Amino acid sequence: MVTDAARVRAETPGVGGPSPNAWRAVSAWGLAAIIFLLARGFDPQYSMFWVFGLAFGFVLQRGRFCFASAFRDLFLLGHGRTMKGVLLGLAVASVGFGIVMARQVPVTTMGFDPPSANVLPIGVHTALGGILFGVGMVLAGGCVSGSLYRMGEGYVASWVAFAGVMAGLLVSAYTWNWWWESSISTGARLWLPRHLGHSGALVVTLLALGAAFVWVIRLEHRAGMVVPGPRSEPEVSEGVADDLRALGRTVFVRGWPVVTAGAVLGGLNALLFTAQEPWGFTGEVGRLTVGLAGFFGATPPPPEGVGSLPGCVLVPWTGVLDHMTFMVGGMWLGSFAAALGAGEFKLRVPKRPVRYAQSLGGGVVMGYGSGIAMGCTIGAFFSGIPSLAINGWLFAAFLGLGAWMGTHMIRRIA
Repeated sequence: MVTDAARVRAETPGVGGPSPNAWRAVSAWGLAAIIFLLARGFDPQYSMFWVFGLAFGFVLQRGRFCFASAFRDLFLLGHGRTMKGVLLGLAVASVGFGIVMARQVPVTTMGFDPPSANVLPIGVHTALGGILFGVGMVLAGGCVSGSLYRMGEGYVASWVAFAGVMAGLLVSAYTWNWWWESSISTGARLWLPRHLGHSGALVVTLLALGAAFVWVIRLEHRAGMVVPGPRSEPEVSEGVADDLRALGRTVFVRGWPVVTAGAVLGGLNALLFTAQEPWGFTGEVGRLTVGLAGFFGATPPPPEGVGSLPGCVLVPWTGVLDHMTFMVGGMWLGSFAAALGAGEFKLRVPKRPVRYAQSLGGGVVMGYGSGIAMGCTIGAFFSGIPSLAINGWLFAAFLGLGAWMGTHMIRRIA
């Protein structure tokens, strides 16, 4: 007699046994384990950042979590499904960051900033960097993290955009000292707990995020574009094995709700801050870019003032291996393994040549913006606001303005 559960397994592709994609994904995770052991041999810190990178990349791909789509869809389509995930992630991270910073700086009136929080000087560089990054990420079709997970899915245009980001970061490295003298060195660092106390700063931040969440919902209803969550067919279970298979499909095959992905990313960011420092990305990409330029004899001048700054600053080349190298590499491999396991990896080549120019140009603009703003949507935004600092909100405001401008640009391109 054929049971209901057996019939479901027989009729569902990939349920009766491991698919080729599953075997490829297992191989990718096996490679990740080998690199973990090698990293452990170099430095335990390397292996920790490798694991965090894998986790970030996996969650980004499973939730298809992209800051560019969060802003673009809000302006272009009138729905905020991704933006609500971003706001929830910010709230989760803010609570975690607040707890850590309260232990690091118990007395906020002494004038000390938390040692590794992304409390950055604000000025024209913050505003212009936010605008440029917002425009660039919409043109390129993804922010830096979004481009990275799409690279793991096989999008050729995202590889082109990433090359553009590296080029933009290199240009910003050449102009860094000018920005340091004209804006960054004199910019104020406004850390809310110094003025409101730890509890007051956290409450104000959470209230602001809650207000933004309500505004997004109102915007959706005004546009008539409320997007329902994904529905899943009920599964018939005959025992533990069927339950474990269903759990595996939920985690590794089916797409995650973006609010779930946002909450998990916020929690991972708080854990990483507890371990050492907030989540960042473009600082390491900039370091590798400067090293590559030096190989061709085009090293930018030594950057002034970076030793006094946290976040994703353009630090000089210090050699091939760095803890953030493993973070960036882990994010790519984590997204690649996640895409393989879900059967979502496929080499995707743009159908129109203009897409290459759009991706490259958007990437260059993104890279330059993140260089002068000392971070992208990860370091300056997703780790800036939870640091309870004004620079995160200022960057977010001009990032939104840039995304709005970029949305109008792509309408013309289309």
